[in-house]
Amino acid sequence: MKELSYIYPDPPEGLDPAQLDLARIPEHVALIMDGNGRWAKIRGKQRLFGHKAGIEAVRESIRMASDVGIRYLTIYSFSSENWKRPLDEVSGLMNLFAVTMLAELDGLHEEHVRVMTIGDASGLPQKTRDAFQKAWEKTKDNDGMTLVIAVNYGSRAEILHAAQAYADAAIKAVQAGEKPDPLDEESFSRLLYTADIPDPDLLIRTSGEMRISNFLLWQLAYTEFYCTPVLWPDFDRYEFLRALLDYQGRNRRYGGVNS
Repeated sequence: MKELSYIYPDPPEGLDPAQLDLARIPEHVALIMDGNGRWAKIRGKQRLFGHKAGIEAVRESIRMASDVGIRYLTIYSFSSENWKRPLDEVSGLMNLFAVTMLAELDGLHEEHVRVMTIGDASGLPQKTRDAFQKAWEKTKDNDGMTLVIAVNYGSRAEILHAAQAYADAAIKAVQAGEKPDPLDEESFSRLLYTADIPDPDLLIRTSGEMRISNFLLWQLAYTEFYCTPVLWPDFDRYEFLRALLDYQGRNRRYGGVNS
């Protein structure tokens, strides 16, 4: 883990990185990266211009999260509902995903980052699917931070997929004259795309919106939420630091009461 002075070399006035307790860093942070389109519109540009500008915020967040010791970082890149957007925007995004993933792969690998995706990869263009598959194959044995990219992801579809998987297994067991495995929260969680990944401790959403947008509905049951009006391309390590400091000021009770 790097020194805070290296991670935050030039903090804004009033923001003190020394207040960050590295012993209380959340294990898993999830990001809803919102505001690229509005950022571009303010500048009189097309939405894809904002998506391209947001790549630097992704780089910054990955670098900073890894440096402070976050073990899992999940980024909501493209929802299953985003196919409703204009064709040129969707095509541009799919190409941007592939080009960026391949361009960043060596650097991520050198930093021991493990890259994986969640969502329905079969619905992606071949070029995009191949880029993510290459990233997984190259980094799957890395022991650093795990970068989880949610692409063509929808949480309701994920839950339905898990329910169907359990039902299919139960039917096969009955047909074989066996008793189906019992279903509880732990066993159901193992059927989700996020099996073997701890639930997020902190969800950060940019651009001031206050909704989950069909993201990790099961996994966010006891996650702390942090919403900022900052548009995604303007989200940097210091904005991330504000979110972490806010998180560390909370008392997570998981349905209980203060002792």
